[in-house]
Order: sequence, then C-alpha cells, then structure tokens
Amino acid sequence: MRAFASRFAITNQTHILDVGGGTQNWGYITAIPEVTICNIDVDDGLEDRFIYKRADGRRLPFETDRFDVAYSNSVIEHVGDWDQQRAFADEIRRVSRNYYVQTPNRWFLVEPHFIAPIIHLFPRRLYRRLLPFFSLWYWIARPSQAEVDAMFDEIRLLDRREMRQLFPDAVLLEEKFMFMTKSLIAVRIS
Repeated sequence: MRAFASRFAITNQTHILDVGGGTQNWGYITAIPEVTICNIDVDDGLEDRFIYKRADGRRLPFETDRFDVAYSNSVIEHVGDWDQQRAFADEIRRVSRNYYVQTPNRWFLVEPHFIAPIIHLFPRRLYRRLLPFFSLWYWIARPSQAEVDAMFDEIRLLDRREMRQLFPDAVLLEEKFMFMTKSLIAVRIS
C-alpha cells in the first residue's frame, strides 16, 4: 500500500474509488484520502472518511472521471466470465483518470484462493475433480460441496495477455515471488 500511495502521490485531498474492497488497506498508508468503498456487500453510508456505496463493479453508478484513482485488489477474477471481466475493466477505466487493478497471475504455480499447487493449470473439469485432494483451503475450511462449487464457478484467473487486452492504456507491473510472477497489476497514471 505504501508503494501504491507513493506511485499515485496520494494526499488527504485525493478522491479514491475502491472497487470490491474494504477499509483495512487504507490504514496502511499515512495519507488520509477520501475513499469510496464500492462493493456488493455494503450498505450505502458514510463513516469518517469512507463513503460506502452498494454497487456492482460491472455497472458503477458514477460519472466519467469522477475519481482521482480507482483501486481494485484481487477482485476482477471474481466477477464472472470474460465479458463480465471486460465490463468491470471498462467501468474502472471510465470512472477514474488513474487506476490500479491487481489480480493473481493465472500462471503462478499456486492458485491463491484454494491454496492449491498446479492443479488450476489443468483443464477445468480435471481441476475441479482434483480440488478436494490438493487444496489446503479445502482441508482447513471443510466447505460443503455447494460452497466448493460456488467458489470454483466464481473464479476466472487472468494472464498477462488478457490483462493487456482489458487495460490497453495501462502499464502492466508484475509482483514477484521467488522469481515467478505472482500477481499482475494494471496501472494508469495520467
């Protein structure tokens, strides 16, 4: 978060839209910007410097260029299929002059939601069948079959080429772990 704040020169006067997030990350920076938390799991409201808006990231209820920075951390892989991800990306690009969109890299060796090595690289049908045997999340959380299916159906990881297509006006940064690209970050600074 400190690197994000530095990169975008965040100040107390910066207006930020956090799509799909919450308040926790904003406590990690020294500036105290106005942050609009846009999420399907919040009720509209105001608390200190946070404005809460219940909305879907694929159809944001804000005018074009309303925010100084749009921020989204590990959300785009949860919004649905390719068309839904495109709608999400288009909205991020529309409502803010600058943006930061992070997502796990599809080609990283560990799938971060299920904490499972390599199986997400297999065809989806085989991946789904192997999940209960190789997922640390499965063994710790002991989810029901319905919970596993819902989570599995919700996630669509992206790769570098797809992020480039979704955010053609961005610089694409890579977050590394042991020389491997763990996450991809689309950054536009106008």
